[in-house]
This record gives sequence, C-alpha cells and structure tokens, in this order.
Amino acid sequence: MKTPQPQLQPRSLFFLLFSSTFFHSIQAVHYAFSPTPATQPAPTDGSDFIRTSCNATLYPDICYTSLAGYSTTVQQNPARLATAAIALTLSKVKRVSIYVSNLSRQADYGADPRAAAAIHDCFSNFGDAVDEIHGSLKQMRQLASSAVHSGSKASFRFQMSNVQTWMSAALTDEDTCTDGFEDVPEGKLKKEVCDRATYVKKLTSNALALVNTYADTEINL
Repeated sequence: MKTPQPQLQPRSLFFLLFSSTFFHSIQAVHYAFSPTPATQPAPTDGSDFIRTSCNATLYPDICYTSLAGYSTTVQQNPARLATAAIALTLSKVKRVSIYVSNLSRQADYGADPRAAAAIHDCFSNFGDAVDEIHGSLKQMRQLASSAVHSGSKASFRFQMSNVQTWMSAALTDEDTCTDGFEDVPEGKLKKEVCDRATYVKKLTSNALALVNTYADTEINL
C-alpha cells in the first residue's frame, strides 16, 4: 500500500515561489551594483607627478627611475620631491666619496703620479660635495616641514638660495673631480672613478633642477 505524499497547501506553495523569486531578485541587484575589478579605481600615488616633474631635468629617465620608489611619500608635493632627490643624491655621493677615499689610500703606491694626484683631488672634491649636499638637505627639510607662506617670501627666497647655491657648488666639485682625470691615461681605474662620478653628477643636476622648479613655483604663487 502506497503512502500518500503530502500535498502542499496553496499558501505554502505561494510562500516558496515568492521566496525563490525574492532571493533571485536580491542576487540580481547585488551583482548589478557590485563593482567589478575592471571598475575599481587605480591606487593614487605620485608616479605620474614624478614623471612629469622629471621632464624639467636634463636626465629625465635617470630622474624618474631613481625617484619612482618615493611616489607614495611624494604624492603631488614638489617640496617633498625636491627633498627626496637631494636625500638620494647625498646617499649616492657618500658612497662615491668612500670609494674614492679607499682608492686614495692606495694611490701613492701606483705607478702613475698623475692618477694619484687626480684621485687625491677627487677625494677632496667629493668630501666638499658631501658637506654641501648635506647642508642643502637640512635646509630643504626645514622648508618642507614648515608652512612656507606663514613667513615672508623674502625669507623663503633666502633659504632657497642657500639650497641652490650649495647644490650648484656640489655639482662644480663633482665636475672638478672628473676634469682632473683628463690627463690620466685611459684604464680601468680612470673609467670606474669617472663613471661613478658622472652618474652622481647627473643625480645632482636633476636634484638642482627639481629644487629650482619648486622655488619658482612657490615664489610665483
């Protein structure tokens, strides 16, 4: 004898149909208004700002590749960008200064007195460059951390002129280093010193250009 199957009452059947329809409607609304990965906004940082700012330098490719890692810190702030450029330059110039210092200790044992003299002069020049860039960085950090417009533009110009003067002096010292190797015969030592010095000269030039851009922007506001 078959057991009779329970029959759904009209009210129960209506409830199930309504629940199913309501559930699918909710799902449809959810998917319609949920953002897809393609519509998610891209993270905001200073990458584009750095790339655009670097176009004002003599070596834009080196400028961007060396400073792109600071994009989150820099954002759209020219003072922070200039400060980051100076800090990076100081770090690299210190490395070259240490490298040349080690060479200068061995230079007196070299066969070519012209190379020994060039290395000693280069060591002195890079020591001066480190001091000058350090002074620039200290002054720039003070400017970047303070409200520029709370003081007079004359004060701002004076402080910025210090930064520009010291960075220009550092660039001159770096140039003097490579100039001292003009009479030194070609060789591995000359190439390595000049290659390193030339690279930091480009960083120093770029940093100075970014400083100048920042100074012109603030003064003309």
